[in-house]
Amino acid sequence: MNAATATRPQSRLGGWFDHHVYSLVASVGRMLGKPWATALTVGVMSVALALPLGLWAALVNVESLAGQVQQARQVSVFLKTGVSAERATALADELRARGDVAAVELRTPEQGLAELRERAGLGEAIEALEDNPLPSLLLVTPRQDELRLATALQALAEADQVQHDAGWRERLDGWLRFGLRLAMVLAALLGLGALLVVGNTVRLDIQARREEIGVLQLLGATDGFIRRPFLYLGACYGLAAGALALGLLSAANLALRAPLAELAGSYGSHFVLQGFDPLQALAFVFATAVLGWLGAGLVTGHYLRQTRPTAT
Repeated sequence: MNAATATRPQSRLGGWFDHHVYSLVASVGRMLGKPWATALTVGVMSVALALPLGLWAALVNVESLAGQVQQARQVSVFLKTGVSAERATALADELRARGDVAAVELRTPEQGLAELRERAGLGEAIEALEDNPLPSLLLVTPRQDELRLATALQALAEADQVQHDAGWRERLDGWLRFGLRLAMVLAALLGLGALLVVGNTVRLDIQARREEIGVLQLLGATDGFIRRPFLYLGACYGLAAGALALGLLSAANLALRAPLAELAGSYGSHFVLQGFDPLQALAFVFATAVLGWLGAGLVTGHYLRQTRPTAT
């Protein structure tokens, strides 16, 4: 008697586990049993899921292409031509001591001329110059507000011209924020569309098996027991759609990487198109599986509430 009582919970747990495994295997079998319908459903879902994910990946790459944040925030201070090298060095040390300055790089006129000779291919014209016309340059990296720092640097007696690119970076940041919000809106709308596609597919499967479901209800099967195979079916659809969406975006990445790297190289940039790391890919596929699970759960739950036998 005690042995039978002890094995009863284990048998119940084993039956619960076996039914989960059976539901998963049966769901995969149903998908493979109708390959064209499965391919159509998975294809529609994958395209809907790939659009917002691709937009998000494009925004991440655009932000990377814009350059390093600290480099983009640099303020260029061109000193007057009469400022000596010793004074330029001392001024750089004074600016490094300021609390609103993170770093200062001094470029001498000789360094500027050598860089111009290498980049522009104007070696012969530069060699013809008797004097170096370039001034000393200070590249100042601010800690926080570069606009306020640029105003303060413009007031220096040794400063001839101050350049900072806050305007275009603010506009770029605004476009990136808008693009991110657009990607979120598209993800919500197209995610809802994918959920409805799964729900409709599961609904058709439920209609095809309504007599079987009715028999199970008459035999006293719980809603969880009846719902479980359809939940796994929806999760399998979501999993397959997420994997296909990643495959499509990876193929697009491979197709665009080489020409984009060549284009960036023509501008002196070493930019390389970035894809998805394994953790991001795993999280996305898991999220699409959960989306399919939820879609199947909503449809199945609604059907079971409508067909639940009433007590007489």
